[in-house]
Amino acid sequence: MRLLIVEDNAELSRLVAAGLAAAGYESDIVGSAAEAREAVSSVSYAAMILDLGLPDGDGLSVLRELRRQMEPLPVLVLTARGGLQDRVTGLRSGADDYLAKPFAMEELVARLEAILRRPGQLLGRSLRLANLVYDTESRQIFVDDQPRIISARETSVLEILLRRQGRVVPKKNVEDHIFGLEGEVASNAVEVYVSRLRKQLTEHGAKVVIHTIRGVGYLMAEEK
Repeated sequence: MRLLIVEDNAELSRLVAAGLAAAGYESDIVGSAAEAREAVSSVSYAAMILDLGLPDGDGLSVLRELRRQMEPLPVLVLTARGGLQDRVTGLRSGADDYLAKPFAMEELVARLEAILRRPGQLLGRSLRLANLVYDTESRQIFVDDQPRIISARETSVLEILLRRQGRVVPKKNVEDHIFGLEGEVASNAVEVYVSRLRKQLTEHGAKVVIHTIRGVGYLMAEEK
């Protein structure tokens, strides 16, 4: 899953991104409230990790704005403001959780996983469809209980389709999940990776099918 880190301390944001990468998450990093608003409006993220002391405003204003817009994006506030009233204000402003600096990376990951396991969110440790199983922690894929190798980009496509199996995933969501804020993406990039994933799954004997819903996106289901 792709996360958004909103933190103006470049060194800290790199450390957080590295820790999240070790836990199996991809991240985009922005350093201001304005960049956070732009990122959320252009990319579909699984969750946001939000610092409050931003150079162009209070992170709480970003959070309150999201909630006024009925944006359900899970938000974990990560800040030096660790007092009781600060925590209460953050939670009442719409934060899903609140973690004060300094913090242990292990706790940050655990709290993030707890948020994403809540009803309506995306996290599942093991995703299964027919004879295909994907372990979200190790990023390993199994077909008929045998480990199989699928390349990194195709694994990202597989993950988002499995998390929403039986439902149509818009092409834009697949693109965001793979590329985030990486910049210009070829217009047919998603189609290429979906095609490669189909081929690899077929070669490995997975009894699943990826349907293309023309003009909308993709749907993964059990092979009939």
